[in-house]
Amino acid sequence: MTAPAFRITEIALYERPVRLRLPFRFGVVTLTEAPQAFLRLRIDIQDGRSAWGMAAELMVPKWFDKNPALSNEQNFDQLRLSLRLARDAYLSDATPRSAFGHSATHHAALVRAGAKRGLNALVAVYGPALLDRAVIDALCRMQGMGFVPALQRNLFGITATLTPDLAGFALDGFLRDLQPVRHIAARHTVGMLDPLTEADLGPARRLNDGLPESLEAVIAAYGQAWFKLKVGGDIAADLARLTAIAVVLDRISGGYQSSLDGNEQYDDAAGIAALWQAMQNEPALRRLCASIRYIEQPIKRASALERPVHGLSAQVPLIVDESDADYDVFPRARELGYRGISSKTCKGVYRAVLNAARCIQWGGGYFVTGEDLTCQAGLALQQDLVLVAALGLSHVERNGHHYVDGFGDAPEAEQAAFLAAHPDLYRRQDGRVRLAIRDGAIALDSLLDVAAYGSGAEPDWGDLAPMPLHS
Repeated sequence: MTAPAFRITEIALYERPVRLRLPFRFGVVTLTEAPQAFLRLRIDIQDGRSAWGMAAELMVPKWFDKNPALSNEQNFDQLRLSLRLARDAYLSDATPRSAFGHSATHHAALVRAGAKRGLNALVAVYGPALLDRAVIDALCRMQGMGFVPALQRNLFGITATLTPDLAGFALDGFLRDLQPVRHIAARHTVGMLDPLTEADLGPARRLNDGLPESLEAVIAAYGQAWFKLKVGGDIAADLARLTAIAVVLDRISGGYQSSLDGNEQYDDAAGIAALWQAMQNEPALRRLCASIRYIEQPIKRASALERPVHGLSAQVPLIVDESDADYDVFPRARELGYRGISSKTCKGVYRAVLNAARCIQWGGGYFVTGEDLTCQAGLALQQDLVLVAALGLSHVERNGHHYVDGFGDAPEAEQAAFLAAHPDLYRRQDGRVRLAIRDGAIALDSLLDVAAYGSGAEPDWGDLAPMPLHS
């Protein structure tokens, strides 16, 4: 199918505050609130048709840029700037292009423009990644087609323009052969402040909001058997924390699987290797160690791609996450011994798809993982789920539903609209619309079957605040 060429003619940016029900500590930050960005745009095709598309993403502080000198507000302003730079670039170009063509045309220039404004590449690609998702949504709606069949037909016009190492690869064949999953296991994040047992919750800490608060309550409520365990860079403290986690997980009768997230807490491979060796030497962690499928970005991004990690990665695969700031990262990481890379819609749909293609080109042993950045119920959650479903992943980290109660402060009518459009994905409980996880898995049928990029409902645009034009 020929990829349609079109212009992008309108882009509007909005945001809404999000308050967490539980504090979420990852790396150097404890998150309690953050704004969520919303975007709506229009595309016009040459035959006179037009369509609107939309996307949303939380603006998480101290992940895109972990400079401790920056406040959370300064981090939010960085991401707003990235969105405005992308909006201005996409609107300034009236040339009709394919969906991927728009993205590829502006990618390098936006990274350079961001650098001139003090934005690292991970921040700089946040804006275009969000715009690209809205473009994809608009095109799917215009063509009356879901994301997966559009991807299989390469309706977006994806090429190896930004990935010359894939120049000889049969990309269209790879896309055509994608086999989406209809259910996906939810990998529960165990944050560094999260209570592990009900006994850890004194009366003063208990929320009593109808949602599980401790790890053991999560397992009882959702039946989950996949977990993502955060560590903090202090071997003694990490061992104590992991041992306490293992006490809870080892009670799961059917066994469990997990990943370990280093969140850039180590200066080099020796640091994370020391933790891994200490874990192997601890009898109480025998089952937990056996459950770990990979370690995610343990080394600070400033040095993560400087030295080989073959030795440790041969024992337990290492993947890159925060280091994944551009299209050339995965091949560079592979040369150093990394075995995988994360998929996150905040880093770009096309990058995730092309990295998955690389795994096929390289043969066995390389993989893409599905990771969360507190994706919120609604557009952000659904578009990320559709992407990992399209890539055929069997599990994905999900944490937004645990740290935020349902749709947060979204109007009741908005919550009801999403529930009506996606009754397999959400449920109503205690007057709130919340994500439905049954037997540890999330049902995806309604997301895959809708003629859009994953959503048959939309936010209440009148309830959203226009994003500030200047910071």
